Amino acid sequence: MKKLLRTLPNEFNEFQFEAVNLTNCDREPIHIPSLIQPHGLLLVLTEPDLRIAQVSGNSLDILGIASENLLDRPLEEFIEAEIITFIWECLERSFENINPIHINFYGLADGACQSFNGIVHRSPSNEIILELEPLETKLEHDFFQFYRQVKSTLTKMQMAQDLTELCDLVVQEVQSLTGFDRVMIYRFNEQGDGTIIAETKRPDLEPFLGLHYPDSDIPKQAKHLYTLNWLRLIPNVNYQPMGLVSSEQSLSLQPLDMSYCSLRSVSPMHIEYLQNMGVAASMSVSLIHNQKLWGLIACHHYSAPKFVPYEIRTICEFLGQLMSTELANKESNINLDYKLQLKKIQGQFLERLAKATEFVDEVAANREALLNLTSAQGAVICDGDRLILIGETPSEQALKSLMTWLQDQFERDQFEQDLFVTDALSSLYPEAKEYQAIASGLIAMAISKTQHRYILWFRPEQLQTVTWAGQLDKNERVAEDGSILLFPRQSFEAWKQIVCGKSNPWLSCEIEGVLELQQAIINIVLKQTSEIAIINSELKRTNSELDAFAYIASHDLKEPLRGIHNYATFLLEDYGEILKGDGADKLHTLVRLTKRMESLIDSLLKFSRLGRQELQMEQIDLNHLLHNVIEIFAINSQWANCEIRVPRSLPIIWGDRVLIEEIFINLIANAFKYNDAPEKWAEIDWLMDQNQNSNHSGHFVSISVRDNGIGIREKYLESVFQIFKRLNSPSKYGGGTGAGLTIVRKIVERHGGCIQAKSQPDQGTTFLFSLPILNPNK
Repeated sequence: MKKLLRTLPNEFNEFQFEAVNLTNCDREPIHIPSLIQPHGLLLVLTEPDLRIAQVSGNSLDILGIASENLLDRPLEEFIEAEIITFIWECLERSFENINPIHINFYGLADGACQSFNGIVHRSPSNEIILELEPLETKLEHDFFQFYRQVKSTLTKMQMAQDLTELCDLVVQEVQSLTGFDRVMIYRFNEQGDGTIIAETKRPDLEPFLGLHYPDSDIPKQAKHLYTLNWLRLIPNVNYQPMGLVSSEQSLSLQPLDMSYCSLRSVSPMHIEYLQNMGVAASMSVSLIHNQKLWGLIACHHYSAPKFVPYEIRTICEFLGQLMSTELANKESNINLDYKLQLKKIQGQFLERLAKATEFVDEVAANREALLNLTSAQGAVICDGDRLILIGETPSEQALKSLMTWLQDQFERDQFEQDLFVTDALSSLYPEAKEYQAIASGLIAMAISKTQHRYILWFRPEQLQTVTWAGQLDKNERVAEDGSILLFPRQSFEAWKQIVCGKSNPWLSCEIEGVLELQQAIINIVLKQTSEIAIINSELKRTNSELDAFAYIASHDLKEPLRGIHNYATFLLEDYGEILKGDGADKLHTLVRLTKRMESLIDSLLKFSRLGRQELQMEQIDLNHLLHNVIEIFAINSQWANCEIRVPRSLPIIWGDRVLIEEIFINLIANAFKYNDAPEKWAEIDWLMDQNQNSNHSGHFVSISVRDNGIGIREKYLESVFQIFKRLNSPSKYGGGTGAGLTIVRKIVERHGGCIQAKSQPDQGTTFLFSLPILNPNK
């Protein structure tokens, strides 16, 4: 059958998906190169007959069989039936438990067979992949030999006192197993940069211990592949990659995802990087901690290519996994005395806080403990608009700007556990450069973002000398189109950099202490919220009962009061001539007092109804409403010499028309009543309200009623709103019950607004009250 073959180019400079530069380096598709390293053979098999759908282009070199003679043929033509059965059985199980498979490959040109280590696995897209590596050694791989080889190392690892001792042990063991010229532990920091923290090497080699490598040396997608594949071998850096050859049926397939392939070809960038270092062969073993790439066991060989058999690689991979499990134990021993001291401080601080009723006061009272909690030099407690500064901190003005930026970060980035942590604040917030000497490090803990309650800790700048493996900017070149291209560094000579704008890093134990504090404060706030809810519920019930009582009591009081009034009137009419003098005066006083009592009861009834009646909300044009009010005053001769001024058009609001009208009638009547001026006036004006809370900002207008009356002394500006409170004797200024302003305030509050008075004696009074301009029910 005629085959249509697709062979990918064998030269690096011909195989490029896209030119690699600073903008796309992290997007280089290194998991789908469709190329392999030529020290082995790769087969892609179809189901259910295990036919060969793709094969690497080096089959003639490895097997002596051309690629076209392998494609579309079932694997059983070349491999013993029991191995085929074994592969089938493994399809439903974990391949890790059975690799490598000892495979004899038949059908060679000379009729002989060749032995391989077979590595079978599924790709992420579910293709079956069989990788063959020629058996070059006769290593035994029975369990007991493996156990003896690992047991001694495992015991030493467990006995290691700290991370440094563990790393030194592992590099020595791996070098002993593999014979690499240099073995290192390469650890990543939070920014992705790497540092050599342990090394063993050939005596004549220059040491790399302590050198730093930038994040760009290992792109993100490469780090991701390290989490999928624990071990990576490049036996010959100068290899010529081999492309995959596909059958006609496979032409429509997407590029093969080679994430799990041992033979997967390496990025040309990485190859050039290793060549620039003078490396002939390399191997790396991943170190995983908390499901993240913690670091690598990096192995370099310089004198010649170096192939490491699968069995030895398995032991190295296992050592990497053992070390990964030990990382948490060894890291916990770092700064153990400091951690114990910190734990004691945390316990004492949280114990005091647990007994507190108001967390802000308690935290502010324990200033030294708050700083010691994180070994900070400064802290700030933000409680709404209030800032409490402790120790060395930026100025209040700088802090307000920082808080605005932080609140935006919390809202936009949704930080895990509402915690923001950095040891280089000015790199994220350039304005912080002005005060980086005292505030380069920052932990910001949100307690309530809606109420703007935060606690901040600051650390000063700590100048650091970092030794990099080569100057950082030497791997960037400007292309003809102006873009910045990324090239592997040519030099790895140690280069020192003074790092500014950074503090000592925050330790995990310090961050844990902050999280415990956060939880304790939240518990206090929740407890307070629960108590307030209970009090509010009880208060609501009590107020409801009081309203009902006031209504019933006032209603029931009116009947006997009316009887007293009527009988006093009857006595005056029928016996006035007889009583005369003092007796008649007393009856007149009784009638007057019953009328006043009735007015008081009517006011009380009105006030109690305000708390119970449903508001009839509608749009109200205050210009029309005030026109009606002016007409009411115009027809009353009592106000003949009084003027109502409206200097400009009034806004449209939402409210209960009858009640809003009552506000203006009450306030304007008071403006005229309590006024000795020959020409009395009241002026109505408005402005957008700026005093409502954040939930209503921009939804209210502030109305003012200003007069030229007798004014109010400052100490009475709040008490004038108390029910039945009069500042003058009942006989002065036309009397009254003293309930009018109380009713006005109740109406304003029922509309969600507030009211206040501003006044000076003999210079008039201004009442300011807010009303909604949007429907509060929507």
